[in-house]
Amino acid sequence: MRKMFLVAAMLGFLWSACAEESFPRDSSVGRPDPVACPQAYPGGEITEYLGPSPKSLNYYLDNNMMSARVFDALYESLIGMDSQTLEYDRGLACRWTISEDKKTFTFWLDPEARWSDGRPVTAEDVAWTYQAIVEPTNMTGPHKLSLERLLPPEILEDGKAIRFQAREVHWQNLGAAGGFSILPKHVFAGQDFNKINFEFPVVSGPYRVRELQEGIQLVLERRPDWWRAKWPSAKGGNNFDIVRCRFFEDRDNAFEAFKKGQIDIFPVYTASQWHRIEDRVQAVRNNWIVKQSVYNHNPVGFQGFAMNMRRPPFDDVRVRKAMAHLVDRPTMNHTMMYDQYFLHRSYWEDLYDAAHPCPNEPVPFDRDAARRLLAEAGWKANPQTGILEKDGREFHFTFLNRDGVSSKFLALFDTALKDVGVRMTIQNKDWSAWAKDMDSFSFDMTWAAWGAGLFKNPEGMWSSKEADRPGGSNITGFRDPAVDALIEKQKTEFDVQERHAICREIDRLVFEQHPYALLWNINYTRLLYWNKFGVPPTVLGKYSNESIYYWWYDEDMAAELREAMEHGEPLPKPPEKVVFDDVFKPGK
Repeated sequence: MRKMFLVAAMLGFLWSACAEESFPRDSSVGRPDPVACPQAYPGGEITEYLGPSPKSLNYYLDNNMMSARVFDALYESLIGMDSQTLEYDRGLACRWTISEDKKTFTFWLDPEARWSDGRPVTAEDVAWTYQAIVEPTNMTGPHKLSLERLLPPEILEDGKAIRFQAREVHWQNLGAAGGFSILPKHVFAGQDFNKINFEFPVVSGPYRVRELQEGIQLVLERRPDWWRAKWPSAKGGNNFDIVRCRFFEDRDNAFEAFKKGQIDIFPVYTASQWHRIEDRVQAVRNNWIVKQSVYNHNPVGFQGFAMNMRRPPFDDVRVRKAMAHLVDRPTMNHTMMYDQYFLHRSYWEDLYDAAHPCPNEPVPFDRDAARRLLAEAGWKANPQTGILEKDGREFHFTFLNRDGVSSKFLALFDTALKDVGVRMTIQNKDWSAWAKDMDSFSFDMTWAAWGAGLFKNPEGMWSSKEADRPGGSNITGFRDPAVDALIEKQKTEFDVQERHAICREIDRLVFEQHPYALLWNINYTRLLYWNKFGVPPTVLGKYSNESIYYWWYDEDMAAELREAMEHGEPLPKPPEKVVFDDVFKPGK
């Protein structure tokens, strides 16, 4: 399955201001995907770990990477994206036009596009899905933002075409109109959209739901009757007949299942686990399990301790900056993570390079600086308890936590907090309960990690208008008039480099407000997988992480693995480090 969902599909074209233009100019659907291997063949199965049991599989209701990935396998959008050039290409629509004023987008449905029950995909389905997303009572959160810039679509040519009219010019409008997953109206119309969580009987994509065992696993089954299965561009992808998605509330339990062979692939997010695995797991030493660091062009996101700016004490920038000073990132990185990470000083790390150095000064671990900032904000220590107080209230907050792995980091943070007179209570919840609290902004501080889009759109996370949208991305409640003005400015900028310059200025302003105590990240993917799969030389796609879209079950490799394990013999060692640009050889 390849992630080709809206977050990554935000390309701003340099449209010319002449007459109406027709697209795609040069579709790649008639050509093989250059990353896919010609020797890849369909069949077999793979078992993945996709995190805790979700509150919903409906990506529109539960906006996370897991639900996005599942939806990407089940449903399609009007337009897709070329895996290398990132130009928009055919999806459910075979062609589209863009008006001279860049505000009207007309799509013609591919006459071959079919639902899994044999019915054609029509403009009625597109219009119904649009309406379901923008309906105020539906908890579709961040998905509303881009579609609300569009007027309700007009159905044309007896349902064979659909036209979207934008309320305003925006570089993202084509991606908004053409990039959302289309659902079958004849299946879901009349239902409460907020309760469409796990039942998706009719799909248009390459997989269907075969089985869902709540809290245990989701089983996806490849569709041999997928309407696009014979396209040349589809060859070599979506190869597994069965994809099992296992759920574990605790990542350590998932890792134990992986070591036992109950899970086939395991992305590693913990530095200590990655550093020590060869010493602790014989299957890795024997190359029965492949250990690889994969470098490609996947955008780098960010993570940090998100603070709720809507209420005290984190409505004061001095308090927020003090919190950032109390996170001992260097010690955490050195003693707990083997110095494998770089420390964040930006919300968009990949916007900076030698030609555009980052101006943001890193926030050092500094208790004295934190004390000064807290004193400036009016917090004074109670001489009897040592706890900071202001207006008769103690400085006490709750950290909403969902991951046991976080405890060692939070313990060090708590030590620094106590030293300056701040009390923190840690409240542990499972993923579903945590997500519900985040949807309603019922938190003081939490650990939040965000992926990054290929094309930066600051509106969802940093616009004042998004600060109180339930289920939205602006979880901190960030508001800043100067940032709002820059967000408005970038909307009509179709030159990507100029837009990046605006985003760098937004990044500087946001950084100064410290809505997050930023943490750390890595710029590659750490993968473990059982050595029974065929993979392309690049292992992953150019812009993807953890995606098995190009992989296939290799019967010969599986037999060799079984034999090696039976006799206790090692297998040949695959490359430990894979760099996409070093191994990608198109046409070979």
